[in-house]
Amino acid sequence: MRHGKSSWDHPVSDRSRPLQARGINDVSKVGDFFAEQGYKIDAVYSSPAERAAMTCSIFCSSIDWPLEKVVFNEKLYDFSGDLVSKVVENLNDEWHTVMIFGHNFALTKLANSWGDEAIANVPTGGLVMLSFEVNSWRKVGTNGKTELFIKPKQISI
Repeated sequence: MRHGKSSWDHPVSDRSRPLQARGINDVSKVGDFFAEQGYKIDAVYSSPAERAAMTCSIFCSSIDWPLEKVVFNEKLYDFSGDLVSKVVENLNDEWHTVMIFGHNFALTKLANSWGDEAIANVPTGGLVMLSFEVNSWRKVGTNGKTELFIKPKQISI
């Protein structure tokens, strides 16, 4: 999931930019939708950047995922996708479904290179779910299927 719409109204570093009100609302909608669909996850990872961490926190609240179980990984503060790929390759093979909160262009690039649906851009607050017929995260690659691509504006309240 890409972080929600961030605010440029604060004189802070890129890593410290918070979500704006629209971003908070969008992430809540996507989290509620995800929970309503009954999806289950085994682990949650997030970039430590403020906007991604806030997105993760709001989403986890929607799905009743304990925040103390979230892993904040510096490598997810990545815009190319190279470091995100490394994180995925090293996930626990006992886990089947892992949620990752991060940034563009990394998430759009990986959704396109790993999934089977062309996605021009994962918008802020957007969620892409990919599935793979593999028995190890190290084997994740171009063999994925795009199961879900949801944009916040597609969800009506």
